[in-house]
Amino acid sequence: MRLVAVCLLGLALAACATEPLFEPPGPLIVPDYVAPVPIRLVATTMREFPAPEADQGVAVDDRYFYPVDNTVVAKYERASGALIARWVAPRNGLVRHLNSCFEDAGRLLCANSNYSETPHGSSVEIFDARTMQHVDTHSLGMTEEGSLTWFDHYRGGWIAGFAHYAENGGVAFKDHTFSNSVTYDAQWRRTGGWLFPKPVVERMAPYAASGGAIGPDGLLYILGHDRPEIYVLARPAMGPTLIHVATIDVEAEGQAFAFADGRTIYAIDRRKGAVREINLPAVNISTFADAHAFR
Repeated sequence: MRLVAVCLLGLALAACATEPLFEPPGPLIVPDYVAPVPIRLVATTMREFPAPEADQGVAVDDRYFYPVDNTVVAKYERASGALIARWVAPRNGLVRHLNSCFEDAGRLLCANSNYSETPHGSSVEIFDARTMQHVDTHSLGMTEEGSLTWFDHYRGGWIAGFAHYAENGGVAFKDHTFSNSVTYDAQWRRTGGWLFPKPVVERMAPYAASGGAIGPDGLLYILGHDRPEIYVLARPAMGPTLIHVATIDVEAEGQAFAFADGRTIYAIDRRKGAVREINLPAVNISTFADAHAFR
């Protein structure tokens, strides 16, 4: 037995002398990150309606659309474009700057801020869409994130966009690059958030995302202050920055918009005082390895 053991040990040592137990690793190579190239698409305008209140944005439901202008929210019939009603509050009063609204179960949920005053303060204002009466409010108080410009449902709570400005309405220590998105639970307690991609931030400079909503495909769509283009953003597989997956040329002067039916949105032309019904092309993110939908 001892002789056999010695022979086996000798064979093992001989094998070790000619074959390494593992392959040694090569040199350490860390590649630079290359951001994916966004898809470029073009939207199609279907209809246009005159609406002098169309200055900050527009909301929409099955029968009506609701253009917004700071302290004014109007109600128009989608089928005919006829004005039905208006809610009007005093200029520079308790509500200063309604940035956007969206319809939810018979209510209009609206993002309000104290723009162009500082420090930034924001609130959520709620209207009965049938009567056009103000029915509720929720103050966010002083918002270090910036001015609330838009929000939408997200995982039982909210996802919201906050704006900082490099010019009027900004603060000296935070320019437009500090604009961001924040997530909350149903009681508006912060749960997380993301930065906007730098190329998108610079396209919106010196302002920020004036409108935003999660589309039927689960991606985040945002409009800046004035450029006629929508930026489509995806949730990243890791890290704090959203992924820019597409830019859609759209006949709208930035500002807030709302999804209507499927991939149809309502957006505004503030210089013309008009609301447009626009069809968005589909966005395919299958080639973006690290991009995920929000829903």
